[in-house]
Amino acid sequence: MTHYPHLLSELDLGFTVLKNRVVMGAMHTGLEDLDDASARLAEFYAERAAAGVALIVTGGVAPNEKGAFYAGGSVFTLNEQIEEHRIVTEAVHQAGGKIALQILHAGRDSYQPEPVAPSVLKTSNPFTSVALTSGEIEETIADFTRCAKLAQLAGYDGVEIMGSAGYLINQFLVTHANRRNDCWGGTYFNRMRFAIEVVKAVRQAVGDKFILIYRMSMLDLLEEGSDWNEIELLAQEIEAAGANIINTGVGWHEVHIPTVVGLVPPAGFSWLTHKLMGKVNIPLIASNRINTPAVAEQVLATGCADMVSMARPFLADAEFVKKAAEGRADEINICISCNQACLDMIFVGNVASCVVNPRTCREREFTLIPAKKVKKLAVVGAGPAGMAFAITAAARGHQVTLFETNDDIGGQLNIAQRVPGKEDFRLMLGYFRKQLELHCVSVKLNHKVAAAELTCFDEIILASGINPFMPDICGIDNDRVLTYIDVLLNKKVPGKRVAIIGAGGIGFDVATYLSHAHNTGAPSVPAFNREWGIDSTLTHRGGLAPQGAVVPNSPRQIYLLQRKRSRLGRNLGRTTGWVHYKNLTQRGVEMLNDVKYQYIDNEGLHILHAGQKRCLSVDNIIICAGQLPCRELLIPLVSMGKKVHLTGGADTAAKLDIRKAIEQSTRLAMSI
Repeated sequence: MTHYPHLLSELDLGFTVLKNRVVMGAMHTGLEDLDDASARLAEFYAERAAAGVALIVTGGVAPNEKGAFYAGGSVFTLNEQIEEHRIVTEAVHQAGGKIALQILHAGRDSYQPEPVAPSVLKTSNPFTSVALTSGEIEETIADFTRCAKLAQLAGYDGVEIMGSAGYLINQFLVTHANRRNDCWGGTYFNRMRFAIEVVKAVRQAVGDKFILIYRMSMLDLLEEGSDWNEIELLAQEIEAAGANIINTGVGWHEVHIPTVVGLVPPAGFSWLTHKLMGKVNIPLIASNRINTPAVAEQVLATGCADMVSMARPFLADAEFVKKAAEGRADEINICISCNQACLDMIFVGNVASCVVNPRTCREREFTLIPAKKVKKLAVVGAGPAGMAFAITAAARGHQVTLFETNDDIGGQLNIAQRVPGKEDFRLMLGYFRKQLELHCVSVKLNHKVAAAELTCFDEIILASGINPFMPDICGIDNDRVLTYIDVLLNKKVPGKRVAIIGAGGIGFDVATYLSHAHNTGAPSVPAFNREWGIDSTLTHRGGLAPQGAVVPNSPRQIYLLQRKRSRLGRNLGRTTGWVHYKNLTQRGVEMLNDVKYQYIDNEGLHILHAGQKRCLSVDNIIICAGQLPCRELLIPLVSMGKKVHLTGGADTAAKLDIRKAIEQSTRLAMSI
């Protein structure tokens, strides 16, 4: 039987054939900025090509200096750069794949003085844009053309012209950013002229037998954005100008509607691509929140698109396609759309990696070398840290026994997966379960191990996690006080009025969990669209519903409290924190900073808020005020003379997250 028949079928473009319907979407990794960029990128892309990806699209490369994300950023403007790029293309071709260079001009989003744009506008960075003259527009079209020709000479199989996400081409298309009254602005025919001329010029320069993808915004999600009639017309004109494929994108970066995070339903925007199907005669690519073979297959089988684009899933698992083709989908390391190690790192100038796969983009650091001496290792605790260590150590040849007090593996994953927007943590847990089985790790559940039982092991790894920190507040032992573990594991059901002490990641998770009426899985696409104010009828400009967001009422009155005076949520993820903050404020969660906790009694929680006394009359107070390492076995084991390693929360509980726990444990397992 053929697994995923639509996903794995060929796509004939006439002059070339793509071996399946999988595109590795463009994503800047930070490798582009290293001294040995070409060699590192060659290794990174070739590994994914060898595992079956039909077509890789590189991270965005600017056609001129002004188009780079920042001064000194990635550009392709000179013949002298061809050989460096050829290192990448040859590696991908030798691995059996095809690769296209994404040409991206950032326009007003370039983080350098006097960024260029269709019109003078304030940007999201400290600089004000400078309007391109008509002559400079013509020069920019020539720069796109030169970049595409250089890419062809360097061995790329095609280019993707970035016309989405609010970058320069997208800026020309909408009156939100284009205030011109010449032949490049005003009417829509004038506003789309720049996009069409770029595609025409590139096609003329590279000939017919070269893949030309146009990345198109299907939903701008902003006032004065494109309407659907304009989008259809642009797609048809782009086809006529010479594009082979249209890749569909959603939203501008400045928009405060989520498009890629876990709160977005799986394939949550494929309905847009489906609406364009049949309006053009070239293949369409669907993107955004497609992270499993089953979801990708459904998108294709239901006629929503001709191909699917995935970027972050190939950070999570380079062998995504290979495993799917071999019927091993349960062995795929799943992207959980958290952005912690990829987008959050990229936006602060670091090299990307992946929470679930710390080897990504650091392949040279994380080389799995067989153990010189096989050891008998005991791992105490089957949370993310313990499982990551056990799997890596066993893969190197060690004999590993994993002890877990509870009746299932997972630790904090069993808590996280209950939070709306983190449903994919269940898939992550399934992956770990399968890897433990494949690597023959002996798992002992319902087993609170004693130190005396571990004498026969060469070394012991304490991955025993954390205990919730209970702050010193008078009345903390009151029956109405619960821990976040009580709540998220459904040990105790809070009342209709709750106060949450602590507004870090766990506090936000608890507030999210309690503010949703049903915690049974990801929302439907219609429900998501209603909650975030997306016009499902596509009758309004920019894709924004005229009535705005229609948010379900929270089943509880919730107070989220923190001691600090700073705004709540400031220390959450750079690219996801605003989503969590907005999600809670839309649901009426009252957020209080500068709080001093006085005491708890049967009336509720007594606080000083900004110096004013206040009693929050609540049914329950939920403690999310931090964590303490759980390492009760450490002293007994050390006293027995055993070699003990601490990892994850058992090592450092402060500011613990899954990324740190998995990476630390993987590194430890590679060192023994």
